[in-house]
Amino acid sequence: MSSRPTTTTTRSDLAEALAQVGLVSIAADLDDFLARMTKARLSPRQMIEEIARIELQAKTRRSLEQRLERARLGRFRPFADFDWNWPKKIERSVIERAFTLDFVRENRNLVLLGTNGLGKTMITKNIALAAVQAGYSVLFTTAAELIDNLQGDLSPETFRRKVARYASFRLLCIDEVGYLAYDAHAADLLYKIIDRRYEKGSVLLTTNLAFRNWNTVFPNATSIATLLDKLTHHADVTLIEGESYRVHESRKEAAERRKRP
Repeated sequence: MSSRPTTTTTRSDLAEALAQVGLVSIAADLDDFLARMTKARLSPRQMIEEIARIELQAKTRRSLEQRLERARLGRFRPFADFDWNWPKKIERSVIERAFTLDFVRENRNLVLLGTNGLGKTMITKNIALAAVQAGYSVLFTTAAELIDNLQGDLSPETFRRKVARYASFRLLCIDEVGYLAYDAHAADLLYKIIDRRYEKGSVLLTTNLAFRNWNTVFPNATSIATLLDKLTHHADVTLIEGESYRVHESRKEAAERRKRP
């Protein structure tokens, strides 16, 4: 009767082998895992199920972290801090419906229009966060960043690659359209992004200008009409009106400082 050859491996060798086959979470915490499995006296099947559960959970967490990093949301206030009573006009139903992400699933757009300091960026980033948490690929950028990234002496291949990147995200958030003035070419660049995403992915755009006034920041741009046509064809456009909340907070803080001895 022949006996099977046996091999033994060190803890580091086993951890390395597990990592090489993709079981990185088990490999990183191997001693603790083995101790828990021994104590629990699990069957081989139960042990395999536990390995699968741990690795799937870790993979989901890593995927979320990667999507958050790519989204470039930065710091922002949670939506729970939003004061619905501050704006003089706001379509609450439109904003709340946006958080269901129906517009993302349907490849529709959302445009938040209003003056500065009314929470457009805060709303946008919180919707973007909800989309990331739901598993969607998201990118947040300002209009200035997007246009600057596409301008300059770029080779045709580099330009195509950058446009393709902006088109690849399921939700593209473009903040602060209208805050700076550009030349006519800038409108063409923005149009190329909107056109590539048309009916294929969602755009969440914020602007402080009514559409009829976009020619003031994109002077002599012939693509404005077509750009707006494709942006708003499948879109909810909602207006937020009121006084800047930042101005209100500044006045409140100044008044409190004057009261101090």
